[in-house]
Amino acid sequence: MQLPRPYLFVLLLVFTVSVAHAAERPNILLIFSDDQGWGDVSCYHSQDIHTPNIDSLARDGVKFTSWYVASSICTPSRFGLLTGHTPSRSQDRLLDALMSLGEEDQSRGIQKDETTVAQILTDQGYDTALIGKWHLGHGDPAFFPTRHGFQSFYGHTAGCIDFFTMRYGIKPDWYRNEQPIDETGYATDLITEQAIQFLQQPRKDKPFFLYLAYNAPHFGKGYDPGKRQVINIMQAKPEDLARVGHVADPTRRVFAAMALSLDDGIGRVLATLRSQSLDDNTLVIFMTDHGADPDYGGSNGPLRGEKSTLFEGGIRVPCLMRWPNKLPAGTTIDAVCSSLDLFPTFCGLAGASSESFQLDGLDLSPLILKNQPGPPRELFWELEKEAALRDGAWKYLRTADAQEYLFHLGSDREETRDLAESHAVRFARMKNRWETLAQQHAATPN
Repeated sequence: MQLPRPYLFVLLLVFTVSVAHAAERPNILLIFSDDQGWGDVSCYHSQDIHTPNIDSLARDGVKFTSWYVASSICTPSRFGLLTGHTPSRSQDRLLDALMSLGEEDQSRGIQKDETTVAQILTDQGYDTALIGKWHLGHGDPAFFPTRHGFQSFYGHTAGCIDFFTMRYGIKPDWYRNEQPIDETGYATDLITEQAIQFLQQPRKDKPFFLYLAYNAPHFGKGYDPGKRQVINIMQAKPEDLARVGHVADPTRRVFAAMALSLDDGIGRVLATLRSQSLDDNTLVIFMTDHGADPDYGGSNGPLRGEKSTLFEGGIRVPCLMRWPNKLPAGTTIDAVCSSLDLFPTFCGLAGASSESFQLDGLDLSPLILKNQPGPPRELFWELEKEAALRDGAWKYLRTADAQEYLFHLGSDREETRDLAESHAVRFARMKNRWETLAQQHAATPN
């Protein structure tokens, strides 16, 4: 049957607009590493761990110097990243980590009506995948990534895994979608290989969102048969250990080897983008879930504090973005930004509205694309007994042992000078503001 010319014109117009719209929307590759601080990435402050592939994103893109995460612990940080809400708003009050695969945590996690950015992007026609670490619920498949917006999942659900057996101690915890599978190899390599396979899939003009959540260089979860208990253990490949003989401290040396393996994997993923001609229309983001843990070899460079604290070393992390011909290469952004900002930013780039979600983050598109910084930021953190509030350059902090501080981060990034007494009015105002926000967040869950 031959269609009349007006119908052919309309069909051609619709097809042309659809293809153009798909071409305008970027692919999004979000690389999320685990327990890696400022002192563990060479384009920030690492002197002994060289990360040339990660560094290439700074050379060819944008480096952020005041990038924060939603928490200094894995689970709440990932909740904030994917939902755009502070963890204090989570229905299960996910202010700590889902620690194990035991029964005590099987009823906790992200809830079915807590919308993730993956769900929004799926609804916008994106091909969405999570490869790597989930850590937002296990046991009940209702908590799995495939029930929260991701069309495919490959990896593990708990906070850590044995890098060589892909088990949590001796318990299976490696999945393809919702089916447990047995895998052999090295976890970082398996995650990298799966990411490469994903990028090589033919998808015509359909954009993709790949959340590549490496579990390195976080410690592994092994098993001590003598004590019949799971153990935390740093796990590197022998060939990577041979590359870091210059690192004197033995724990730091294993951490460095794991970080090199991670950087190698990222390099292979970036090379695949180029070989598949995906480079120019892919926004690549590298960031870490929170600060490093020095007990397991990590370093936060000049920043005070570490993982599980709300000092800068726990919540201020490396973040790099690259998008050829869109983001100016080799630039630095000092403006205060947060992982909470990625949800509205991704929505904006994908042509979706995020206004109805009442998010805690901001769309960074004007900043990263047009160099238009927004107003001074107010960022809120709640971590069990700890509290923090950043307002412009000022920061209020309460530690787990109830010590309270006031810092001016503009002149004291290292948090060495407590100004609580000399600026008592500001200290009281920020403390009261934190209390108000804590009550509001608890009363208005996601």
